[in-house]
Amino acid sequence: MPRLIPTLVVAATAVATGLGATPAFAAAAAPAAAHAAAASSAANWAHSDAIRNDARSHKIDATAHATPSGYGPSSIQSAYKLPSSTAGSGETVAIVDAYNDPTAAADLAVYRSQFGLAACTVASGCLKIVSQTGSTTSLPKTDAGWATEESLDLDMVSATCPNCHIILVEATSSSNANLGKAVNEAAALGADAISNSYGGSESSSDKTYDTTYYDHPGIAITASSGDSGYGAQYPAASPYVTAVGGTSLSTSSNSRGWTETAWSDAGAGCSAYDAQPSYQASVGTGCSKRAIADVSAVADPNTGVAVYDSTAYEGYVGWQVYGGTSVASPIIASVYALAGNTASVNNAALAYANTGSLNDVTSGSDGSCSTSQLCKARAGWDGPTGLGTPNGVGAF
Repeated sequence: MPRLIPTLVVAATAVATGLGATPAFAAAAAPAAAHAAAASSAANWAHSDAIRNDARSHKIDATAHATPSGYGPSSIQSAYKLPSSTAGSGETVAIVDAYNDPTAAADLAVYRSQFGLAACTVASGCLKIVSQTGSTTSLPKTDAGWATEESLDLDMVSATCPNCHIILVEATSSSNANLGKAVNEAAALGADAISNSYGGSESSSDKTYDTTYYDHPGIAITASSGDSGYGAQYPAASPYVTAVGGTSLSTSSNSRGWTETAWSDAGAGCSAYDAQPSYQASVGTGCSKRAIADVSAVADPNTGVAVYDSTAYEGYVGWQVYGGTSVASPIIASVYALAGNTASVNNAALAYANTGSLNDVTSGSDGSCSTSQLCKARAGWDGPTGLGTPNGVGAF
């Protein structure tokens, strides 16, 4: 599934941003072509391809930064009109990733302190870090690439729902079976929403995986749509998850204060195996089966988010800027938690019934394909952005 793709920005001088500040990426943005470089697979798996985490980096240099660049919590909350300061208490968002991030708790503490968020620690019970079997002491081996993904996911839950509790479930490996078992463990531990920032090629086994790992009524499960443009990936193709696409997010002088276009690498497409869910039948996806995505959020690393990670990966450590649908999936999982309505959730149907509570993204594309709405943003549903991005929590 998706891969971690570091993009090196040689001469970037992005302005540091604090809580509520606006990132200055206009001068630092790398050409889109540069984002195709430096691809590396995070791990292999037992499917027919590789499960990859869906994070893209827009790194400044290989030194630790004292202050962050990129969007922080107040920007995310403002862009999507979220009740983050008043909602989320009593809700739990789980993150499923592979391997161990040995500095996850410490890095989260740095992020939350930097942006003035209340501490969320293991000692207080706000944060729990477990293996796929629920062990807090016997954790998987460390993988630096996946550790960066875990820091990103923890930071995005904190940015979106700072009052939420967080469970980080670390799968033993990035096999579909182990990641699926981690999802089941997150459900058993009482998560209200579960984010999966990974994906891979589809297979004829997906229907079995659907019911074995992703069918959890009363829990909102999100999955990244992918970072390689047109083409379906799993588990985003599962009808039991909310498939989350990606946008480029920028400040604007309009009444919203923000504008979004489809991110050029957002995953989209038609499943080859999973049937079309009833909630998609009326939106004209152009697919005879399950269509990706359902909704979306910021994913473009050129309009990316601040992340703190002290487990060095390819020489990079400290404050970094990340994008990818890895950003979007935990944001949307956390919006579900803010809505406090997950007891009635088993798929993405609520969004299709409440499109008025979404920002429709109508421009941009992730490539070209024979059915234009699968690649090109338009009014209503489209592949890269689904039905749009949160405008409050009414669609969740």
